[in-house]
Amino acid sequence: MKRLVVGSMVTPKCDGWFRKRVNDNVPRPSLENTRPMVEQLQITPSELEIIKQDFEKKISELGKKIEQLEEEKIHLRLDADVQRSEAEKWRKGKTKAEEDLDSLKTNYKKLRLSMRTAGLRKTSEKWRHEIREEKTKADRWERKFREAQARNEDLEEIF
Repeated sequence: MKRLVVGSMVTPKCDGWFRKRVNDNVPRPSLENTRPMVEQLQITPSELEIIKQDFEKKISELGKKIEQLEEEKIHLRLDADVQRSEAEKWRKGKTKAEEDLDSLKTNYKKLRLSMRTAGLRKTSEKWRHEIREEKTKADRWERKFREAQARNEDLEEIF
């Protein structure tokens, strides 16, 4: 037992208390509630077993989540492939439509040019007007022809 006493710091009450201390005032274990060492060691493995089971349960749950995520990943890849193929079809369709439009524009320009040279650009009203003019010209020529014929007949009678 170690004691450190310095001058008047220790009172008579404290001195009595120091003398009554057993094993530096650390209580000894009571043997009433003690279990044999084998039983104490058996509890530890069961606690370890519980922890191990919880760990395995978490591992299996995480494994299932991983499988679900991998399936989802596969589905997303398939969806992306489908989207890419549809986009490619749309691009090809757009290119074809643009080519067709360019072809139609070219054909339209050629048609307008041929209509201009053939005179087909006229409306029906313009055609009616032109026909009237031509009929008028034809009537005039016919009158001139009759007049000329009449003169010829008059001249023939005179000669």
